[in-house]
Amino acid sequence: MKVNTALILCAGYGKRLNPLTLEIPKPLLRLKTLSMLDHTINFIEKLGVKKIKINTFYLEKQIINFISNHPLKNKIEIISDGNKILGTGGGILNLLNSSDEKDFLVFNPDTFWNSNYLDAVKKMSDMYFNYKMENVLMVVHKEKSYDKRLNPDFGIKGNILNKSNKLHIYIGCQIVNKRLFKKCSKKIFSMSEIWNKKLDDNDLYGYDSSQEFIHLTDLEIYNKLLKNN
Repeated sequence: MKVNTALILCAGYGKRLNPLTLEIPKPLLRLKTLSMLDHTINFIEKLGVKKIKINTFYLEKQIINFISNHPLKNKIEIISDGNKILGTGGGILNLLNSSDEKDFLVFNPDTFWNSNYLDAVKKMSDMYFNYKMENVLMVVHKEKSYDKRLNPDFGIKGNILNKSNKLHIYIGCQIVNKRLFKKCSKKIFSMSEIWNKKLDDNDLYGYDSSQEFIHLTDLEIYNKLLKNN
């Protein structure tokens, strides 16, 4: 794995999982005996990535506590969004600015990351470096989604994502290069703003995974997953 640093986005409110997330941040909700954050960290470790950076905001003391007692704590750095939540784009940019690296794997911990994805992430990484990309997103056909209610985000032709014939869902894993944010003057923004500009330029890449996509969409899905696991 050529990427040395992985980012895990843990700042969000997780409102669709209320009332659970009124007291517990979504990354610390448990599935298959481990928290979602644990599953994500363990997956990154299996990839062979050397360093992990986590952003926090909502209920951040619980995340900090969790990491302080984690067996891999020495390779994990926590960086707060600060006084205001920065959004997905702003949160990523804030994490990038704390590193001298150029390329980063980015994970949403509300996806159930497991060993089935290892090959896909490695192949996505190879594609990213071979074609000197700035951004590549892992997507899956909507039929592979555990939650059949999720609306597709993109169409895909070859390895290029588009806005037409949407059949694929972004599953919460991407690789970004710092160049992607070169012209960005905002501090608080959604990553979708960056993606939309790339889409308009026909320059947003996707890697089509064949694995089942399990995502903690809301309380209904979470309860269903607990019941079946």
